[in-house]
Amino acid sequence: MQIKTRSMYMLIAVLLVASFVLAACQPAATPVPTEVVAPPTDVPAPTEVPTPEPTPEPAIGSPEHPIKVLFVPSVDANVIVSGGQMMADALNQATGMTFEVSVPTSYAATIEEMCASPADTMGFIPALGYVFANELCGVDVAFKAVRRGWDVYWAQFLVARDSDIQTIEDLDGKKWGYTDAGSTSGYMFPLAMLKEAGVEPSESIATGGHPQAVKAVYNGEVDFATTFFSPFAVPEGVDKWERGDAPDMPTEVIENCKINDEGKNIVCDGYVLLDARNNIREEAPDVVQKVRIMTLSPDIPNDTLSFGPDFPADTRATIEAALVAFAATDAWKESIGSEDFYGWSGLSPALDADYDFVRSMVEANGITFEDLGQ
Repeated sequence: MQIKTRSMYMLIAVLLVASFVLAACQPAATPVPTEVVAPPTDVPAPTEVPTPEPTPEPAIGSPEHPIKVLFVPSVDANVIVSGGQMMADALNQATGMTFEVSVPTSYAATIEEMCASPADTMGFIPALGYVFANELCGVDVAFKAVRRGWDVYWAQFLVARDSDIQTIEDLDGKKWGYTDAGSTSGYMFPLAMLKEAGVEPSESIATGGHPQAVKAVYNGEVDFATTFFSPFAVPEGVDKWERGDAPDMPTEVIENCKINDEGKNIVCDGYVLLDARNNIREEAPDVVQKVRIMTLSPDIPNDTLSFGPDFPADTRATIEAALVAFAATDAWKESIGSEDFYGWSGLSPALDADYDFVRSMVEANGITFEDLGQ
């Protein structure tokens, strides 16, 4: 009995020990993770991107932004470029500014360029061109040309010397060679005169310039041409030409006309040719013997030096003063003062009102800017 009881106690003890061992071998319970909430933080402000400083525009008249000097193509472009560069160099020396010479393809193109670049252009443009440029964008006149004491000029009607054409009315049904549709003396004033006389040419041909128009008559390609007129110079002791005098050389000296020793003019016994015929003297030294002046137009205000509408006033004043000084030099005579160039012997201050007569002509004849491109 005691043995059984002891055995039972032993069995219970073994079972208890086994239960403890098994409990110890069980894996520990996995804890449920607790969500950790981070404390709120301030969002950093975005970094400001610095605004780049604007690049300053080059000053007008600097090498990076030269002043454009525009010349209408009324004479040989090579003459204009070389003489114009001489002027540009003189202005550069006087002002320290840089100038760029340009000869646009037409009168209209010159005006369009001045309106497209209103702050840095100056242009040598005729009276009619100025009127349109002022109307289109406010181009402003500064000077008008002086030629041998005159600040006006005239258009001349040229015909062959042996032609029977004597009056404007005789031009009806004849072939007309004009210079350029934008030329005041080469086209617009003559056009007004033809309309007023009721004359209708059989054909109107743009020759491309004053020398070319003279040449067209000389070669018999047209019946008449229109170009600029400047009075001839007279020998010492002879009264100078005045309004109302015959426009051509005296008849008795015409057969003696020839190029002078300097090669710059046709001279007829001391009378010096200064109108558009002189521009073809080298290729046609007998042009006076072959081509005569039939008649002249009324007075036309001389062509202008004008500035773009937004041209800086202080820069303009400096250039104007330099031009006046340049006009008093010998170099001027080799530049725009040359008879092969524009023949400006000087400058005269000009006002916009000086060109009101041209405006009235434009209005009376219904001429538009578009006509310059025809």
